Amino acid sequence: MGTPALQGLFLLFLPLLQPLGASAGSLHSPGLSECFQVNGADYRGHQNHTGPRGAGRPCLFWDQTQQHSYSSASDPQGRWGLGAHNFCRNPDGDVQPWCYVAETEEGIYWRYCDIPTCHMPGYLGCFVDSGAPPALSGPSGTSTKLTVQVCLRFCRMKGYQLAGVEAGYACFCGSESDLARGRLAPATDCDQICFGHPGQLCGGDGRLGIYEVSVGSCQGNWTAPQGVIYSPDFPDEYGPDRNCSWVLGPTGAALELTFRLFELADPRDRLELRDAGSGSLLFAFDGARPPPPAPLRLRAAALLLTFRSDARGHAQGFALTYRGLQDATEDRAPPKGSAQTPVEPPDGTNVSCSPRPGAPQAAMGGAVCWLREKGLWPWGLPGAPGEAGLCGTAGPEGWPCPVPPGTLRLRVLPQATGP
Repeated sequence: MGTPALQGLFLLFLPLLQPLGASAGSLHSPGLSECFQVNGADYRGHQNHTGPRGAGRPCLFWDQTQQHSYSSASDPQGRWGLGAHNFCRNPDGDVQPWCYVAETEEGIYWRYCDIPTCHMPGYLGCFVDSGAPPALSGPSGTSTKLTVQVCLRFCRMKGYQLAGVEAGYACFCGSESDLARGRLAPATDCDQICFGHPGQLCGGDGRLGIYEVSVGSCQGNWTAPQGVIYSPDFPDEYGPDRNCSWVLGPTGAALELTFRLFELADPRDRLELRDAGSGSLLFAFDGARPPPPAPLRLRAAALLLTFRSDARGHAQGFALTYRGLQDATEDRAPPKGSAQTPVEPPDGTNVSCSPRPGAPQAAMGGAVCWLREKGLWPWGLPGAPGEAGLCGTAGPEGWPCPVPPGTLRLRVLPQATGP
């Protein structure tokens, strides 16, 4: 299509490279998002039908799919969010959440779930690209190793606000003015797997998946009232020898941070939070010391975040949402339209689940759950794994219970306390 090859860019993307330019914050607010990974591997919501907006076939319960490769029995620690429910999940790192729809493996026995609230902040949607004129009017290129982050880096280095991936191998850059005249396409039209990553989608035929280039940047100045900060190279894993910093300075007397994902390789990969004015260290987290699940309130007008990885470090990284507070005592409820973890299912009804025979129980909001494993939480929990506690605060994530506000979405369970 006359676009230059991107292969040469891979020689430029060395681990020590600092992406050019600083972002003033997200072009759009985080919105009500239930996913912070590009493929929805962290989805722990309650959609249980396939197809657009759950209008398709009902999902099978994961504890009744032992004849298939994935079931609650194959996920005893709950790392994939499987359990005694039929909610869509992504246990195998596919491009989006899915579920089984048939008992046997004859014909079509599984389908994808199109979940409107499971698109990571920074992803702006699937857009029509007719080519005349192109949907994004800036530089473009192609690569047989294309991933979402490869395209984001390319457009960030070129000084553009937006990056679009198309047909699995093409990258286009553009500005917000391009987006204003763009035409949205159904989310399911952007269904092509990235040539460089089997777990990511890179648009479709004549369809652009468009992202803000701030996603996965290594530096930036953030002044928007609220937004999302991702680890470098996100949604790819961060690489070794990364040294990145971000300044958060929204208007207000204090800041509230909530970690939505946190997965660092080891204790030598470290995220520090400092008062930007005094330089004093407020918090430090690493692969052995994750942040708490509840929001952090910091009495600082501006915050400096620094992240460093060692020569061997690489992992999924982190995603955190922030918002400025006019008063440090402001109500903890996030503003309308901000990213949050819903407490109830979308229809507002209580979800119930039954304990396994002989297992302790815990109740909250009408739901009863069996809790399997003690976790690191700020409120009182039982003293040993398997004892009862607040519903949803321990045991496998994705258990069919309402999730308490501020519960941290981790790809792996927090380690139990003690040796």
